[in-house]
Amino acid sequence: MGKETLFTFGRYLRKKYHHKVAKIPIGLSGFTCPNIDGTVAKGGCTFCLNESFSPNMGTQYKITLNPNSTNNPLLEIQLNELDTQIREGAKEQRSKGAKKFLVYFQAFTNTYAPFDTLKILFEKALNYDDVIGLSIGTRSDSISDEVLDYLSELNKTKEIWIEYGVQSIHDQTLQRINRGHDALNAKKMIKKTKDKGLHVCAHLIYGLPGEDAKMMLQSTKEVYAWGVDSIKYHPLYVVKNTMLANEYKNGEFQPITIEEYSSILTQALKLKPKNISVQRIAAGSENGSVIVPFWCGWSKNKMTACIKKELAKEHLYF
Repeated sequence: MGKETLFTFGRYLRKKYHHKVAKIPIGLSGFTCPNIDGTVAKGGCTFCLNESFSPNMGTQYKITLNPNSTNNPLLEIQLNELDTQIREGAKEQRSKGAKKFLVYFQAFTNTYAPFDTLKILFEKALNYDDVIGLSIGTRSDSISDEVLDYLSELNKTKEIWIEYGVQSIHDQTLQRINRGHDALNAKKMIKKTKDKGLHVCAHLIYGLPGEDAKMMLQSTKEVYAWGVDSIKYHPLYVVKNTMLANEYKNGEFQPITIEEYSSILTQALKLKPKNISVQRIAAGSENGSVIVPFWCGWSKNKMTACIKKELAKEHLYF
């Protein structure tokens, strides 16, 4: 078997823009999720503690927005947060050699707010020096045709990505984790987004309650077939103060081991079409909030090094 260098998102961006392009993660006050505010469900996904995914998250304000909000009293605060996070993020990434940037609206559901607010925030982000585009994290049940049409126009001159949390294509799993939508919803919205000419990154989680390796790979092959442009693979990890933490304490859930995860990831990468770039192969938190699996509490460098070592045994290299 020959050596295979995997097509990463970084390589895609460098080839297109002839420089190192880095993502700047953003988390803004006022954003929430229809699975938290009761629109589609209550309590959020069982694994979710959003601030663990975005250390920049501003949480001191108790006001939340939704697409039907008639005003936004937090707009100036959001603009100031955006400015601070972009400037600090760009400074840090420049020190690591980056020349261009994608502003990554990461925490919560970043199309779940009034359209006018989204336009102001997105256009503000695009006005910074060396920002070549946006990557917008959202849910497949939380993006309107109006927003898609608007982003499609931006995409004519900027690099616009929509990141959808698919997680699994198995509806019984989605119900168990309190996702609030089914797999068909994700499939339809990804197709609609692609039809608008936008770039799509899908997120998959390995190790969800009740799923075995066969089910995880079924999800993987299905999402590949939906025509996504890029993918993020995540292991499921349990953080404190979540519903999943209670399930684990009650013996209802066993976390995925690093050996199991590496094996499934290896198979997923071998199945991956060459044109789909890889944005992430691991996930965790170093802030002490991880209960299990223990390896998801390691540093990012240690975790990825261990996983890459396993991939290298199968001649897969980053």
